[in-house]
Amino acid sequence: MILDTHVHFWDYNPVRDAWIDETMVALRRDFTPADLRKACHGLQVEGFVAVQADPSVAETEFLMGLASAHPEIKGVVGWLNLCSPILGEHLELYTLNPALKGLRHIVQAEPPGFMDRPDFRRGLAALQSHGLTYDILIYAPQLEEASRLVRDFPGQAFVLDHLGKPNIREGGYQQWKAGLELLAAAPNCCCKLSGLVTEARWEGWTADDLRPYLETTLELFGPRRLLYGSDWPVCRLAASYAAVLDLVLDFIKTLTATEQRQILWENAHSFYRLI
Repeated sequence: MILDTHVHFWDYNPVRDAWIDETMVALRRDFTPADLRKACHGLQVEGFVAVQADPSVAETEFLMGLASAHPEIKGVVGWLNLCSPILGEHLELYTLNPALKGLRHIVQAEPPGFMDRPDFRRGLAALQSHGLTYDILIYAPQLEEASRLVRDFPGQAFVLDHLGKPNIREGGYQQWKAGLELLAAAPNCCCKLSGLVTEARWEGWTADDLRPYLETTLELFGPRRLLYGSDWPVCRLAASYAAVLDLVLDFIKTLTATEQRQILWENAHSFYRLI
């Protein structure tokens, strides 16, 4: 069995979804659970975690509505304003829905020091008492800052999205590795094997281009702290769903059956407290 911890859905809106620029025309349409089922037909993927793409409460409500209608969506990583003085009220309300498993803020778009802000940290401190995880979405140069955050909240469950988005196109391995070593030293942080194909050359990437990043991540986190994620439909810019899954399956094929099962299912089930 395979559980995909990182998929997105949207009803495309050119104003709201302005991040989908001219280089991503293929993403300028609706993406639904039916589209996802078609993309992974026959691939033994039996569950998904839907992750926010728009920083809005409406996005969180949209994803929770999809989860209630589609049992294959096992959980939702939504968005709430962690810097808001009324965050506590929102947490009390939205955690009444068992589909909400965690929150994410698109920190990759924020200036340096955002994760050190007192208001952001006050908000983050409220997640643990509500049983919510936190997805870290950053670029590689932000890994050192993220490591301080994770270290300062040892009781909070964190997961790094897309391996910290290394700059594979321009050979950013060394800078990325140094930052990842700092983050991986914190036992309360996991990492998703996701999003690599879109950090490489969209046309012409090879498994050999990505292998050093996968190998380093496995070495630093170990199989017990890795989760599979496709980053569908964003991955379609560089690869089909099947190609993304094959990349991970081929990489972990030398691991034990237990370790493969951990990465493909068990770790996600435990981390997101899925039913």
